[in-house]
Amino acid sequence: MNPIVTRVMSTLAGQLGNPHGLLGKGVAAMLDRGNRAMVAGAVEAAEVAPGAAAADIGFGGGVGLSLLLDRVGAGGTVHGVEISPDMLARARSRFVSEVGAGRLRLLTGSLTELPLADAAVDAAITVNTVYFVPELDRACAELARVVRPGGRVVVGIGDPAAMARMPFTAYGFRLRPVADVIGELERVGFAVEDRVIEHRPVPAHLLVARPSGS
Repeated sequence: MNPIVTRVMSTLAGQLGNPHGLLGKGVAAMLDRGNRAMVAGAVEAAEVAPGAAAADIGFGGGVGLSLLLDRVGAGGTVHGVEISPDMLARARSRFVSEVGAGRLRLLTGSLTELPLADAAVDAAITVNTVYFVPELDRACAELARVVRPGGRVVVGIGDPAAMARMPFTAYGFRLRPVADVIGELERVGFAVEDRVIEHRPVPAHLLVARPSGS
């Protein structure tokens, strides 16, 4: 591949995993537009109730934070977890009143080290994030740790075959088979339902995980 194209694709892949700098602002807006349908589906599948505690892990541009805040209402709390300092700063600027009221808590962290207490949330979503996590087993264990009995976790991923046709995914993306992700979630104690969203150019899988026995 042309070295210039390689550099562009590598840069884009890096920004998708950790948006930052001037380019990151544009990537954040792109993430909000491109991910909105999947994020909205994840929020719906999580069945977040008024007054609940919910989390969006790897919230990127922040569209999921807005949707979760609407669902939990005035009596609920949303935890936004991000690895990108720039996305955290963007969210603090965008949600000043919600942060000030304590309805939104913005935290630095990753899927493999969640800054949340055991059984801290009733629902959690994470969309288009597991591609950037080398330790899927550890990420799934963390999701199981922070959700309460009777709660739900929704992991949103693009169909791996369709994702593999996108040129930038060759640079740092881990496109695991859907069955592998489901298997890891089941291994840590979840019962998992795979809901498919037909979306072009990449269909989405919403893996709706409930603690076994809930």
